[in-house]
Amino acid sequence: MNEVAQINLVLAWLWLLLGFVSGTVMGLFFHREDWLGGYASHARRMYRLGHISFFGLGLVNWMFHGTAQRFPAMTPAAQFASWAFVVGAVTMPLCCALMAQNVRWRHAFAVPVVSLLVGAALTVKEVIRL
Repeated sequence: MNEVAQINLVLAWLWLLLGFVSGTVMGLFFHREDWLGGYASHARRMYRLGHISFFGLGLVNWMFHGTAQRFPAMTPAAQFASWAFVVGAVTMPLCCALMAQNVRWRHAFAVPVVSLLVGAALTVKEVIRL
């Protein structure tokens, strides 16, 4: 087993748990039409995006872990991809929460977006090498 990718598996399950927890917390208040400024408010949309990103990026990390098991060895590119997916998963909900508070944080989204793009591109490269 590729030990480097083990972090992706741990993060995947932790992120799924946080998706359930954040959904539960938000579910306690969703019935209030004015919660966080109403259904269409910027803050509410950003918190929902952060909640969903836990599930989506948890699954991305899970997929990377499964894919990495097929690699004959964890090359430097594969190791970088592993950490890029971790960085993307950690920073995406953080950026969503920051932007929910202040729209000036929108440029911070470059960190998770670039990280996830790099992780995906390096993974495609490694899969093609198989």
